[in-house]
Amino acid sequence: MSLKITLKSNERLIVGGAVVKNGGKGTVLYIENTVPILREKDILGEKDASTPCRQLYFTIQLMYIDEANVPQYHGVYAELVKNILTAAPSTSSYIEQVGERVMAGNYYHALKLARNLIDYEEELLKNANQ
Repeated sequence: MSLKITLKSNERLIVGGAVVKNGGKGTVLYIENTVPILREKDILGEKDASTPCRQLYFTIQLMYIDEANVPQYHGVYAELVKNILTAAPSTSSYIEQVGERVMAGNYYHALKLARNLIDYEEELLKNANQ
C-alpha cells in the first residue's frame, strides 16, 4: 500500500535522505516503498539545534535519515543523554521514553517523543530565566 503525501506550495520534505521541494501549487506524492520520510514541520536544521535537547532531536533525525552512519550517531546520542541528565535530572522520564525507541531502532517515534522533551526543556529554561 502506498503512502499518500500532499505537499503545499514550496513545502519541503526528506525522502530517503533526499530533500524534495514542491516548486508550484499543491502536489500529491505516492511513496510506494518503505523509506525514511520527514515533512518540513518535523525537520530541525543543524543551526536550529541550539540547546541540548534540540541537539538530541537533531542526532535522532540523522539516525533516521542516514542509516549508514547510525553507529556514529549513537555515540553522540549517548554523550548528549549523559549531559542532559546531569544538567536536568527531571528529564529522565522523557529520556527513558526516547531511549527505548532509539534502542529499538524506531527513530521516527523517538523523534515524536523528543518533541515532548524539547517542550519540557523550553519550560525549564523559561522558568530559570524568571
